[in-house]
Amino acid sequence: MNILIAGAGIGGLTAALSLHAAGCEDVCVVEAAPEIRPLGAGINLLPNAVRELAALGLYEELLRRSVPLERLGYFNHHGQTVWSERRGHGAGHRWPQLAVFRGSLQELLADRVAERLGPDAVRTDARLTGFTVADSGRVRVDLGHRSRGGTASTVETDVLVGADGIRSAVRGTLYPQEGSPRSQGVVVWRGVTRSRPFMGGRSMVVMGDGHWKVVVYPLADIPDASGDVPVNWAASYTGDLDVRPAEVRDRFLPRFADWRCEDLVVRDVLGGAEPAQEFPMMDRDPLPRWSFGPVTLLGDAAHAMAPMGSNATTQAVVDARALAHAVSLHADPVHALREYDRERRPAMNRLQLMNRAKGPEVVIDLACARAPEGFTGTGTGDADDVLPHRELAAIAHAYATAAGTDPDSSNFPSPYGSPEGPAHPVRAGAAR
Repeated sequence: MNILIAGAGIGGLTAALSLHAAGCEDVCVVEAAPEIRPLGAGINLLPNAVRELAALGLYEELLRRSVPLERLGYFNHHGQTVWSERRGHGAGHRWPQLAVFRGSLQELLADRVAERLGPDAVRTDARLTGFTVADSGRVRVDLGHRSRGGTASTVETDVLVGADGIRSAVRGTLYPQEGSPRSQGVVVWRGVTRSRPFMGGRSMVVMGDGHWKVVVYPLADIPDASGDVPVNWAASYTGDLDVRPAEVRDRFLPRFADWRCEDLVVRDVLGGAEPAQEFPMMDRDPLPRWSFGPVTLLGDAAHAMAPMGSNATTQAVVDARALAHAVSLHADPVHALREYDRERRPAMNRLQLMNRAKGPEVVIDLACARAPEGFTGTGTGDADDVLPHRELAAIAHAYATAAGTDPDSSNFPSPYGSPEGPAHPVRAGAAR
């Protein structure tokens, strides 16, 4: 069979590599952008996604481009610890949790697709505008080409995979009445700043007061000549902003003037000279079905979720591997896509709803609701006075289990084929 993938993001490119590894020789990726450029801020790859990329032989190169995170901490706006946990190897995982520039990972995947599938496997300036399924079962795909003056072309394929993001044209064709993505009532600002390492250089920090929140983590752990590393940050506000200054940073930076956490000074990170971007937080409602005959969805096109728990990119990678595995097991593509849907969709529907309810980050809201002035004077002076450790641990465990990122789930070899990467992975950082 031949397979067409719409979207050359992380999910689409991983799907191309996975399908090729599963024996599919005729795979093409179409991408609306005029070229593949390393754009975007930071993302996290949780251990189950790292395992799957290692199965594609990408582990060592991925390590060189990323930093293994060893600690995750949730804090109130007073800088007091609500919940802290080890990550990666320190938490008993076989594979690390990696923070990486999205563009760097996309570049790595695109290079490997060109190397393994051929230089013409990715076609840029080819935006999917619609499709129809013929009586023969083949899919007729309509493409638009901006650089050719908006001209159109048509291709046919046995299988169409919609990996074209939260505003997926494939999903829009399957669900024409759905409309725009769902707003969460949250404004988000994102950026990458060069800053001094904090908390040992391999920590992820999530701080909040119930309305304002900031997420900070490094994208490298080896400082440059000035002693700085790139630090990814995202600040957000839930509700309506009363004041809308013209300067982007003036809309949020004053709110974090006094926020500190150990040796992390939040304002210093958020106030860097690099540009900041503003956008609304959106997601999609869970779907009753992803696969329709020879057409299916993957990644954000299938299950765009609020960015809680660092799961969006991870689950797109796992989708890609699960899809390729199903195709390798079933000669009938319709049956393969149905089995892929059956395996992945229920878990992703549940995760979407958990993220909409703030996922593991809900512990910050609980702490602020029960101790708005902080934990000082609440007894022992720590979170356990208002949020028992067992309650926090249960929240963290339930979310990790639902996402398949707990050690019991992710320490097994890939269920989607024999790994091509190291049988016993190098400890994170050892390859540096």
